[in-house]
Amino acid sequence: MDHADVIVVGAGPAGCMLAGELASAGRSVLVLDKHSALSPLSRAFGVHARTLEVLDSRGMADELLTTGARVGGLKLWNDTTLDLTVLPSKYPFLLSTPQTNVDSLLERYARGAGAQIRRGVTVTGVEQNDAGARVHGTTARGEATTWSADYVVGADGVRSVVREAIGQEFHGRALLQSIMLADVTLANPPQGVINIDAGRDCFAFVAPFGDGWYRVITWDRADTSSDEDPIDETSMRDVLTRALGTDFGWTDVRWTSRFRCDERQVDQYRIGRVLLVGDAAHVHSPAGAQGMNTGIQDSFNLGWKLAAVLGGADESILDTYQSERHPVGKLVLKTSGATIRMLLLKSRVAQWVRNHVIGKALRTPRIATRIAAMFSGVAIEYGHGGPHRLIGTRAPQDEGLAEALRAGRFVLVCQTNDPDVVFEGPVLRVPGDGPALLVRPDGYVAWAGSIASGAAGAGGWHDALSQWGGQRPAHSRAL
Repeated sequence: MDHADVIVVGAGPAGCMLAGELASAGRSVLVLDKHSALSPLSRAFGVHARTLEVLDSRGMADELLTTGARVGGLKLWNDTTLDLTVLPSKYPFLLSTPQTNVDSLLERYARGAGAQIRRGVTVTGVEQNDAGARVHGTTARGEATTWSADYVVGADGVRSVVREAIGQEFHGRALLQSIMLADVTLANPPQGVINIDAGRDCFAFVAPFGDGWYRVITWDRADTSSDEDPIDETSMRDVLTRALGTDFGWTDVRWTSRFRCDERQVDQYRIGRVLLVGDAAHVHSPAGAQGMNTGIQDSFNLGWKLAAVLGGADESILDTYQSERHPVGKLVLKTSGATIRMLLLKSRVAQWVRNHVIGKALRTPRIATRIAAMFSGVAIEYGHGGPHRLIGTRAPQDEGLAEALRAGRFVLVCQTNDPDVVFEGPVLRVPGDGPALLVRPDGYVAWAGSIASGAAGAGGWHDALSQWGGQRPAHSRAL
């Protein structure tokens, strides 16, 4: 029986992000995945600003940026454009790149950090007690095997075996069936933006990959095909023309697929020693391209907390994964659902309101910036309250901070004129008169205030560090 500190079920982007975080913190990690090799399929295609910030803080963003197209806006109904260049981020755009590029990057991150990934393993069950958990499965050779761990994380997608094993119902409903997608070349492609629009009984959108290929997604209300039915290229071109007025000179096709869209979320992301991330915990419409991004950010939030608990920190830290990320998943369901429903409006009156009233609102800079920040993830806050308004917010973006966070530890940000501090983690000194900040490994503020001797609350950062599990030396245990 093999043992690891953590067993992650599922080697997709959320699973590999988590495995890389844990292994980088010195924890032994075993990843089990049913697929024999990295999937060549690319259902997701958009990497938002906040996810790029996450990858930058682990030194991976620059490589990914070379693989796709930087999209500065979304062209919506009635020529309304949602401007992403206004985002308060180093990455004021959406990176359009096939999911396979993200998958391979994060798998290399996990393996390079020391995580073991075993493919061709079909997980059949999970059980737990106060001392740990066991995962049962069948290897690629057909051998029944059991692995043990202190914690198990289900990153095994919509049909999660881990979720079923811990009895978590996937509350929600089916939204759309027979959504068609294809990667194609276009003789007369749209320029610079992702184009989204709808007809009375259909919708479509087109996104560039930056290498001459485009992702096209279409849906036709009259199409009742099953997910397994082949795709008629002519039908997709027809829907594209009905929704956007042209097929953009559709030429070659390299891949097609169908999928259905559900809106679902579990009540609890954690049951004892078993936790859920990504599509195993929440699933929603593709509108806004937030699914893969939300899963990666789930894992980024959980990884350092789980590592801290394994290092001796209070287990209650894991409860903050639920309190912080469950509301985010709920918000994504709400916003992506509202967006897709706007595309599905039948009434001409409702369509007029969408095209003109909502369109006018999106042309208002303040509203546009707020909506862009929400979809991109840079507006996410974890409202813990406390003595300073910055606690629970995303730390101010700074090149030095991103580099300091690459160690995966807390970072103390203080002013150049502050006295020396005794801190075993990275210390970033910045000019100005702002408050000192204790920044969590995931880039959110754990504490803000003064560290000057004699100042009120000067030692508060020590208390915050202790509350969140502190800075402990990394160590590992071989499998």
